[in-house]
Amino acid sequence: MLNALRKVIQEVNGAHHFDEGLLILVQRIREIVEAQASAIFLVDRRFAEFVLLATKGYSAKSVAEVRIDLTEGLLGVVAHKKEPLNLDNAVEHPQFVSMPALGEDAFAGFVGVPIIHQRRLLGVIVAQKKQAARFSNQEESFLMTLAVCLASEIAKAESTGAISQLVDAKSQSDELLYSGVPSSPGVGVGHAVMVFPTADLEAVPYKETQDIDGEIQRFREALTEIREEIIRLNKRLETSLSPEDRALFDAYLLMLDEHALGAEVEQEIQKGQWAQSALCKVIKLHVRHFSDMDNVYLQDRAEDVRDLGQRILAALQEEERKTPDYPDKVILIGEEVTAADLAAVPVGSLVGVVSATGSSNSHVAILARSLGVPAVMGVEDLALNKLESKLVILDGYYGHAYIDPSDIVLREFQRLAKEELQLNEDLKSLRKLPAETTDGHKVAMLVNTGLSADLGLSLNVGAEGVGLYRSEIPFLARELFPNLQEQQVIYKQLLNAFAPHPVTMRTLDIGGDKALPYFPIVEDNPFLGWRGIRFTLDHPELFLTQIHAMLRASIGLDNLRIMLPMISDVGEVEEALNLIHSVHSELLMEGCLVNMPEVGVMVEVPSVLYQIGKIAKKVDFLSVGTNDLTQYLLAVDRNNPKVANRYDSFHPSVLMALEHIVKEAHQENIPVSICGEMAGDPLAVLLLLGM
Repeated sequence: MLNALRKVIQEVNGAHHFDEGLLILVQRIREIVEAQASAIFLVDRRFAEFVLLATKGYSAKSVAEVRIDLTEGLLGVVAHKKEPLNLDNAVEHPQFVSMPALGEDAFAGFVGVPIIHQRRLLGVIVAQKKQAARFSNQEESFLMTLAVCLASEIAKAESTGAISQLVDAKSQSDELLYSGVPSSPGVGVGHAVMVFPTADLEAVPYKETQDIDGEIQRFREALTEIREEIIRLNKRLETSLSPEDRALFDAYLLMLDEHALGAEVEQEIQKGQWAQSALCKVIKLHVRHFSDMDNVYLQDRAEDVRDLGQRILAALQEEERKTPDYPDKVILIGEEVTAADLAAVPVGSLVGVVSATGSSNSHVAILARSLGVPAVMGVEDLALNKLESKLVILDGYYGHAYIDPSDIVLREFQRLAKEELQLNEDLKSLRKLPAETTDGHKVAMLVNTGLSADLGLSLNVGAEGVGLYRSEIPFLARELFPNLQEQQVIYKQLLNAFAPHPVTMRTLDIGGDKALPYFPIVEDNPFLGWRGIRFTLDHPELFLTQIHAMLRASIGLDNLRIMLPMISDVGEVEEALNLIHSVHSELLMEGCLVNMPEVGVMVEVPSVLYQIGKIAKKVDFLSVGTNDLTQYLLAVDRNNPKVANRYDSFHPSVLMALEHIVKEAHQENIPVSICGEMAGDPLAVLLLLGM
């Protein structure tokens, strides 16, 4: 059953069109559970009805015309209970309602399984047999598992309009509406630019091409590059591996021959596909072929083929990335938009971000807010292959993305965008006023920044300094680790722009959802892994270079403060302070007149809550990273849209933790600030002021 399940899912996902996938689905169901009839009914929400969209074995001639109310018949029972219904004789059930168009009176045994995506009923899978007998427990479990596995694909088809086009063939509108988590406010109008994860065979969309010769040439160049790479690898390991082990490289080279795998891919390109999707189709066919073999050794070769495919795909994607083509107004869309993707867009061109993963507190959403561009995260059902270069309206207030909007919708949002610009102009009158309560209590209002494009924005809104400079952004935007001189120039520019106001620079904080393209960290659980200070203390050469650059940049300005991220115990603070003091002493010995900056710690790991007093004795300030502290306290991945509604900075546990931090730190006369997104929430500000 497991092998059958895998084959069905591969076949359905491999279909180029949704209706083709549904036909494959009902055919395979009938064969696997030995039914005489099978069907799939999906929900038409406009009329609160089930509509038959594919069948094998029933007598329906025009599937889209067979409809039944959501509360009616056996389908209504499945919909109401949201669990499988398995009967030996459907006709005897008290809620059975005959559908003459199906000719179902000839059948007795019945099983119906709901298709549910994120608590929402999408449809029902039905199978029937002529004899009066229940389907076996194994067959029922198979259909349940199949429904769960395919639910997200069906949800995607619903969101892209593929289902409505089948239900109502007269519908000519191309406008699509996607919904997600509103993560950065504002309205953006621009053209879609797609970003794809590196070398992910499952994430490459099907795309047609007119330049067949150009795509073949691109593929041949990628093939040559990987062939040469494998030859070099084979030669380097010549003395380390046995001839038997090195035979794998020979097998790779045989597959890479232009008359073998290469010829198959070129045949697919000749049919009008771009190189990436042609490659993926051929690789998936070979992977399936090896996986289906009875011999265990040959089954394992499926992973070799997949690895080879990913290498070629990476080469193809690298070739594409060399010549990015950005329109004047860019809305980045992808399965997982990264900080590096944002940094690559020309300054002033980015007007919106749409990501299938992430939430309002993920790193990219935070950066989007810093840049003042709308963002919608957690849009799980994106049809990436249909969105490239499309006109997009992004509503960051309600979490909506309109693709190919109608003229009426476009005019309305253009009007809203103008109103938003006017509101921002009106608010500028407040920027020179002091941040002070009516009874005279002054509050330090600083900004979080990272991209160079932030500088002008931060200064324009009257910021009194920088509370958090994300020093990893310049690292993410490069192809190699930046050297001392490069970092010094960047830091000097920032310190100079805000002088004499303080600038708090966080040391390199990579890992989690911030991976360097040239130094990827692959971990099963990256948020609990090798990130922040853990990484930099393990690589003192990087840490010392960064501290050198920061201190040199501060000479003559003296507005630098250094902050250490992801601290989990006192020992890490002591080790980092020793390194910082060693750099300071070294610069003094060289004759550099540099003052020792204040050094502080980010409070974001729960273990630090019980060490606040000891840490406060060693540092000059504390800054609470409420984003990570909240996710760690509540065990909620802030990048996971499935649990985004459980992420709550106002949770009693978070508020009690903040109160504890403030009390402990103030006993040591150490100031506390908030550098998490909670400080940017107008509701939270009242609470934080009270604390």
